[in-house]
Amino acid sequence: MSQFADLTPEKKSQFDPPAADMLAERDKSRAADRSFVIEDTDVKALMPEDVEKMFDGPSLSESPVEETVEHRNWNWAVIFLCFYGFMASVKPGEPFITPYLLSPEKNFTRQQVTNEITPVLTYSYMAVLVPAFLLTDLLRYKPVLVIQGLSHVVICIILLFGTTLLQMQFMEFFYGITMACRVAYSSYIFSLVKPEFYQRVAGYSRSSTLLGVFIGSVLGQVCISVGNISFYTLNAISLGFVSFGLLLTLCMPWPKRSLFFNQMSNMENKELQNPEETIPEMVKEKPKEGELPPVVTICSTSCREDSIFGHMLIELRNFVKRPNLRLWSLWWIFNSTGYYLVLFYVHILWNKVYTATENKNVYNGGVEAASTLLSTLTSFVAGYFKIRWNIWSELVIGVITAMQAGLLLIMGTTQNIWVCYISYILFRGFYQFLVPIATFQIASSLSREMCALVFGINTFLGTILKTIISLIFIDKKGLALDIHHQFLMYFVYFIILTVVYLTGAAVVIVRHYRNHSATGGEATHTELSPVAENPETEPLSNIKQD
Repeated sequence: MSQFADLTPEKKSQFDPPAADMLAERDKSRAADRSFVIEDTDVKALMPEDVEKMFDGPSLSESPVEETVEHRNWNWAVIFLCFYGFMASVKPGEPFITPYLLSPEKNFTRQQVTNEITPVLTYSYMAVLVPAFLLTDLLRYKPVLVIQGLSHVVICIILLFGTTLLQMQFMEFFYGITMACRVAYSSYIFSLVKPEFYQRVAGYSRSSTLLGVFIGSVLGQVCISVGNISFYTLNAISLGFVSFGLLLTLCMPWPKRSLFFNQMSNMENKELQNPEETIPEMVKEKPKEGELPPVVTICSTSCREDSIFGHMLIELRNFVKRPNLRLWSLWWIFNSTGYYLVLFYVHILWNKVYTATENKNVYNGGVEAASTLLSTLTSFVAGYFKIRWNIWSELVIGVITAMQAGLLLIMGTTQNIWVCYISYILFRGFYQFLVPIATFQIASSLSREMCALVFGINTFLGTILKTIISLIFIDKKGLALDIHHQFLMYFVYFIILTVVYLTGAAVVIVRHYRNHSATGGEATHTELSPVAENPETEPLSNIKQD
């Protein structure tokens, strides 16, 4: 601390006693308030966080005034982003795109819409998903959101003025781009807030988009049923909403950090300014007598990046070894594939059913609104659904998949449009019930970076599976099944999944009770989201043992 701090009492006595006593008192007072003098050269070499550590006191950046200002800033940013999500989701013409294409206004045949136009959506989504995922992080969200807004505008313009089959295929291509770019909206909000607010703001963003879909569907249904407005006018209204959403994206702030690339560049800058922090602790320690000093290898940027990606591969390998995480990822891949295929083609089924019964009333908007509302409710209920997931996961998934298979059989065989509507609403509700459970089960055992990577891989594999099914069974160059046979094929697909899940459930349950009887122990109660109490001090990783 001072020049006398390291002197023994005998050596201190050599100095003038009053002066030594005075210096000792000064040292004590400095040690009490921990505010010693630092040379200007030392201050320039230290980062703010290093000075905070040396003083061992509260940071100036954490003062109540600045913390309040920061909280207010991200609060407004979150509100603005949620408002954008709401406005971009209000598209009253979207539930009626298929009736619009099949109507005399566009005059496409049902076979063209089923086997030539709609499959392009799946192919486009698969082609754009990985580039969108990478560009979202590399460009820090905003440019990808602008691309999504432009694609929404292009879709509405093509729907209004397009007349040829090729133009409608381009419309589906841009629709695939908007779906792939959703990752930018869902991850942008996490760059605005601290980790302790992630769960809250995720609920805000999801609720805003669901509310937008609900309002848009209700508005479209009211315009069709009460106002007798044409499909063309509905799409013109949608163009107004998405154009406003595009303007909102241009006004968004540009985040300074993202999940992978920009965090790595920030780490490099920190290392350049703080080379001492990159040196391992073992190097800082003096070697013991008779031992050689440790060798320090300075890695280049490419070496460090290789180590990061190598660490990710190791994490993924350990992830695959964990049965519970593997189960929910497989559910995400296979069940989401069937779910989205049903969503893409159910409007064509409705059109065929109410055309066969000569029913001219179209309630697509009301059904989408009701299914969105039920999906929101089931997602909320799933958050309070607590069982021993390590035992009963396969059984719960198998039972719900079996009920979805039964609903698909009803949809594919019924000639009553209301039965078809209700079956679809329930089908979506069952799927949305399992989505938050799968999300919690996967995310609760992973770090944030690995969580994004795993969900991205799961989504991409599901998209590849959708593409294969579309090429074989739906595309004009494949079997080109009509819509009723498609839904029967989806029924068989879900039946196969049900058999697999229930077989796995039987194996897990029998094995559990055998072990339970042999050991005479109690089974551990696994909560829905077994997250550590303090995720900041104990980062989650799938390297942890079960």
